Amino acid sequence: MSKSIDLKSLDFNDAGNWPTPIKAAATAIIAMLVLLLAWQLIISDKSDVLASLKIKETGLRSDYEVKQARASNLEPLKEQLAQMETMLQQMLRQLPSRTEMPDLIVDISQTALASGISNDLFQPGAEVAREFYAEKPIALRMTGSYHQFGAFVSGVASLPRVVIMTMHDISLKPLQDKSGAASDTLVLAGTVKTYRYLDEEEVEEAAKAADAKAGGR
Repeated sequence: MSKSIDLKSLDFNDAGNWPTPIKAAATAIIAMLVLLLAWQLIISDKSDVLASLKIKETGLRSDYEVKQARASNLEPLKEQLAQMETMLQQMLRQLPSRTEMPDLIVDISQTALASGISNDLFQPGAEVAREFYAEKPIALRMTGSYHQFGAFVSGVASLPRVVIMTMHDISLKPLQDKSGAASDTLVLAGTVKTYRYLDEEEVEEAAKAADAKAGGR
């Protein structure tokens, strides 16, 4: 029959003489307390760091996958860009050149007259050079019928060179007769701009002028 142990009679100053079962139980409890304290002080902190590193790893992996996808598409994009640049140069070459521009302006004016339109004002302005093209503003005031303006537009589109014309501050309204009543005749007034391509020498000059302007700021 096992002998019972009175825990109240234990002397904590004389733990070495405690019964073996009590010493074993005390040792186990102390070991558990040490492990728990170690978990709180060391392992718990490391687990937080580990969780943070896992989140960071996930973010880095996602960034890597995105960059890898971009890198795999880089070469096709470069090829597409080169093709677009070639197409742009081909389209620009279809525009009139520096030497063809004066004749083109005359052709536009003559096309208006041939369509029955009256050129009350047809005044080319100073040319403005851009990065790879130049624009020529033309102040105009034309008088004609709806069908005459239609024939004029069709005639300009039929010119040998590609003609690009943009309209700015344009007004189109019926011409009033002496009594103030509107007639079938239309008045077109404002500014149109037509464009030509710059040759290599002009492109270099435009680039130098832009650099000089930027440097002078």
